Parts: sequence; structure tokens; C-alpha cells
Amino acid sequence: MDNIEIKKLSSSELSQFIELIRVFEDVFEMKNFQMPSSHYLQTLLDRDDFFVFVSISQNQVIGGLTAYTLRQYYSEKPLVYIFDLAVLTKYQRQGIGKSLIEAINVYCKKMGAEEVFVQADLVDDYALDFYRATGGLPEEVIHFTYPLS
Repeated sequence: MDNIEIKKLSSSELSQFIELIRVFEDVFEMKNFQMPSSHYLQTLLDRDDFFVFVSISQNQVIGGLTAYTLRQYYSEKPLVYIFDLAVLTKYQRQGIGKSLIEAINVYCKKMGAEEVFVQADLVDDYALDFYRATGGLPEEVIHFTYPLS
């Protein structure tokens, strides 16, 4: 697709981070979602172990991803966990998600990370096919959660 810019947000680009969260809210169909405070989101964006990549078309955030750096004790090279990745429905299947994966992989290789990883639900065939198509190597794991509220 033409004129799509992929960029890593700086700490001064809070409004675009909020736009991306709205994309996640839409694509993931998050009912009754309450946006955290701008102050909280700014402290997250200021961190050096959290980063955000966005895809922009005509000054609008149309997709992106968020990721966390996980420092290991088996290696001095960190792992990077993609927490969320989404592209607005009308822009899907145009290579934007693939460009986001490429951008984070290039960035993480430069920063010296050992690997980038992402989780996908076993029932989400679209996500599974997408990550396979972008070069992801599947590992069969079961994800457990401990709800604390």
C-alpha cells in the first residue's frame, strides 16, 4: 500500500499511542473499555523497556504494535515480547502487519535482542496464519493466568 509510514514512537508522541490503543479497542472489540489516564500512558511511553510501533496513513494511526523488553538471566541478550498487534480492518491484508513485524525485528536485532516472540490464541486461525506467513516459528505452549481480582 502506498504512503504508509511505519515508525517507532518517541516519548513525545503520546497522542499517537492513544490513537493506537483506540485501534486495539476497535479491532479486538473491547466492550466498555476505559482508557487509562494520559499521565499513566506517558510514564509507560517514557520507559526504555517498552516501545510502540505505529503505521500511519494520511496522519492517522491505522495499526501498530506494543512490545516489552524482557531481560534474561540465561543470556545478556534480552527477549522482546510483542504484547499487541493490530491493523484496522479496512487496511488488513495489505502488508501493513508484515511491515510492522519487519520493523520490530530490524529494531530488536540492532538493539542486540536474542529473539522477538508473540502469543496467539489457538482458536485464532487468522493470527496463527499471519505469524507463520511473517516467518514466525510456532511453539506449542499453554498459557495459564492467575486472576488477582
